[in-house]
Amino acid sequence: MQFDDEPLTPGDPLPIRPGHSSPGRLERVLRAGGFAVTAEISPPDSADPNEVYRRAALFDGYVDALNATDGSGAHCHMSSVGMCSLLTRRGHAMVMQVSARDRNRIAIQGDVLGAAAMGVYNILCLTGDSVEVGDHPEAKPVFDVDCMSMLEMIRIMRDESRFLSGRKLSYPPQVFLGAAANPFAPPLDYRPLRLAKKVAAGAQFVQTQYCFDIEVLRQYMSAVRDAGLHDEVFILAGVGPLASAKSAEWIRSNVPGVHIPDETIRRLSGAEKQNEEGVNICIDLINEIQEIEGIHGVHIMAFKQEHRVGEIVERSGILGDRQLWRPARHWEESAAGGDEVAGT
Repeated sequence: MQFDDEPLTPGDPLPIRPGHSSPGRLERVLRAGGFAVTAEISPPDSADPNEVYRRAALFDGYVDALNATDGSGAHCHMSSVGMCSLLTRRGHAMVMQVSARDRNRIAIQGDVLGAAAMGVYNILCLTGDSVEVGDHPEAKPVFDVDCMSMLEMIRIMRDESRFLSGRKLSYPPQVFLGAAANPFAPPLDYRPLRLAKKVAAGAQFVQTQYCFDIEVLRQYMSAVRDAGLHDEVFILAGVGPLASAKSAEWIRSNVPGVHIPDETIRRLSGAEKQNEEGVNICIDLINEIQEIEGIHGVHIMAFKQEHRVGEIVERSGILGDRQLWRPARHWEESAAGGDEVAGT
């Protein structure tokens, strides 16, 4: 299955296909029935753009889009909009995460317009972690809007070509709207209902929290299918390699909403090389997730193990016969007089 990228000169607008909200690659892959692969790129504590480029190069040819995180864990790093600015210039398809914790509606709407103008076609709306858990606990949180109202606000900008205030836009942001979902946070029977609320607010795709408990995920997806939500939103299940049994136990105890079964920790504990077994577990989970009806892709979160993402994608066979575009290769061809940089 191939997905053409329609190479264009940087800055030229990409056409929007019928039934699409954006011209971006991620939406095209999902609507064409592809099993999408996204991943998170960790922002540096630096103003050096080369640090961003080096981190992004690890994902070339392995993912359909990259998430630029926005102060995750309430820790300060390079901004999501800054990361997107740098990487869209290189041709990467970006998902810009936006946390309501740090911005009011004026700032969020301005960032969305600026990002869309740069060629960022995917926005992930998040409420954001509390500042108390981060490295600036004395910071003043904003929370002018939450993820639901942010989704609705950006949907209005896109579909009605106006700000939330009612003032008209001369050109709307052409974006594919996303949100987070957590199938594992109690009460479990409320999780599909919360997903339905996000879909009603404007979510077109969701990326879930880490999925280590396949049986709970199956139960969640059964309720999602019963509600018909699998036909209304694209669901990408969160996966990632565990470094060790000790780190798995810490995550289970300290990260809300992440459930790691005892069997997974026993499997890690019994392995000679626990980090390698963590990769094996991730691959096994991907293979099981692919078989669950209504799941449209995976979102790989490999914190401090980004160099393993390519191996995970290749060994899982998740791409099938798809050959993903490699931004670095296109830039090299462009410099040599070949194809121009493809759109994202």
